[in-house]
Amino acid sequence: MLYVPAGRWLTAPFNLTSHFTLFLHADAVILGTQDVTQWPVIDPLPSYGRGRDHAGGRYASLVSGSNLTDVVITGNNGTIDGQGATWWSKYKSGKLKYTRGYLIELMHTDGVFISNVTLVNSPAWNIHPVYSRNIVVSGVTILAPTKSPNTDGINPDSCSQVRIEDCYVVSGDDCVAIKSGWDEYGIAVGMPSEHIVVRRLTCVSPTSAVIALGSEMSGGIRDVRAEDITAIGTESAVRIKTAVGRGAYVRDVYARRMRLDGMKRVFWMTGDYKSHPDDGYDKTAVPVVENISYQDVVATGVWKEAARMQGIQGAPFKGICMANVTAEMTKERKVSWNCADVEGVSAGVTPAPCAPLQGTHAGSCPFPTDTLAVDQIAVQQCSYSITIPATTSVAGTE
Repeated sequence: MLYVPAGRWLTAPFNLTSHFTLFLHADAVILGTQDVTQWPVIDPLPSYGRGRDHAGGRYASLVSGSNLTDVVITGNNGTIDGQGATWWSKYKSGKLKYTRGYLIELMHTDGVFISNVTLVNSPAWNIHPVYSRNIVVSGVTILAPTKSPNTDGINPDSCSQVRIEDCYVVSGDDCVAIKSGWDEYGIAVGMPSEHIVVRRLTCVSPTSAVIALGSEMSGGIRDVRAEDITAIGTESAVRIKTAVGRGAYVRDVYARRMRLDGMKRVFWMTGDYKSHPDDGYDKTAVPVVENISYQDVVATGVWKEAARMQGIQGAPFKGICMANVTAEMTKERKVSWNCADVEGVSAGVTPAPCAPLQGTHAGSCPFPTDTLAVDQIAVQQCSYSITIPATTSVAGTE
């Protein structure tokens, strides 16, 4: 275990190792250096083919690791601060040659436990497990200005058996975004994100979603379970983003018990997201979106529309189920649902949904009753007894 004591500790990006705990004292602050030259440039992810911001490589993340087993990042709510303002400014002014790094990225790792830490001002995404499994993110606070670019909260990417619970996210982008690769690169890697549970999440994100699926989903996304979700002043609840060229599928997505206030819209699906890494994508790779369920949703202060649900012509989004859903609009609108190329059923939905979703059902939508393997994970943390003399320097200081 590496114990980070109280104080402000400036560092360049660093790597973790297997069977390892990074523990932060309540008054510890790890600060990412603002010297861009201290951030190594690494290869793009195979399932993306390039960086997200630019073609070519990307900057390393502040806390990284690859091909690891059993990694714990925890503490007494100490802080990891990416000092992202420098990065946001350079990104907006086009002064970066490579894609910004993330705050935490763990690749090809089995067994990740992140809890009881506060993450602030990441250069871009905050937590990015990729090509990994058996991941728990619990009791984490993530904070960024709501106008900061692409500061997603928690982004499992081509990962399986993921549990996200009891987290609070204020973000300039999606609070949780589930991904699995970008167009032809994601199709070639073919590694889905699956068996993911998100529960007791609170989100504030005026320009993005509580939970997004995609838009990079070319390895497939399936079996996502979201429950007991709270959102305040957020653009949309569960948003599905895809496009022709992505291929693969988003299927078996279940959401229930959502309380939403001050939303731009409640439901949002689009099959025309358009963003592509390059012109090499397969224009015949049409994604499948099916079996999407929403139940027990109460939204107040909805100021734009109840839903915008637009599938793909010739490949409609199918199997949409809604039950016991109320969207309270701030003002009466002639059209509160905007729908095209979707098919589904509904019961107890106010205002009444668009015609393609007015098929009837028994009054409830499916939600899995089995227990995921990730819910059985028990984490063993290191025990420690440590005395640090006041004159001892344990890490570099700012």
